Amino acid sequence: MIERYKNKIRKFYDDNKIMPSYREMMKMFDLKSKNAVFKLVNKLVDEGSVEKDSQGRLMPTDKLLGGLKVLGSVEAGFPTPAEEDLAETMSLDNYLIQNKEATFMLKVSGESMLDAGIQPGDMLIVERRSDAKDGDIVVAFIDSGYTVKFLRKRREKVWLEAANERFKDIVPAESEELKIMAVVKAVIRKY
Repeated sequence: MIERYKNKIRKFYDDNKIMPSYREMMKMFDLKSKNAVFKLVNKLVDEGSVEKDSQGRLMPTDKLLGGLKVLGSVEAGFPTPAEEDLAETMSLDNYLIQNKEATFMLKVSGESMLDAGIQPGDMLIVERRSDAKDGDIVVAFIDSGYTVKFLRKRREKVWLEAANERFKDIVPAESEELKIMAVVKAVIRKY
């Protein structure tokens, strides 16, 4: 019975990219009260299918969403004999995201990061934080706008560097503030 509820929640999450509210679950499961939904949610939390964040919002876990099988590795150079070896099951969320509370996605537009393998239409997984080191790819706020670039630091000098020779470095003027908003953790591209 609970599997039927999980399937509906999984479908809602896949379609909407958010978890259903208690009111939406009440309607979805044809339950008569929010208390019934509350009891169901507690069962799902107890079994590890969903969890609550620090503000009490529901978040799906790998147990609810499932993972992908890792069948081994493949050579990107000269061909080697194929070996299919079920190593493990992996959740992309767990692999790519370390701090769920501070992580979000952005869609790329523009071509300033082509040589870093970041193309228009790619999705960036970024972690909201202001501490970044030299060489990190960051989302920065400068000159009243946001941009994604390499962060460069030399002594007291800080600037943003594109990964495309057609674009100039962005060096903040003395009156400008360069503010690091997030650090890029992964790039996702659909073929």
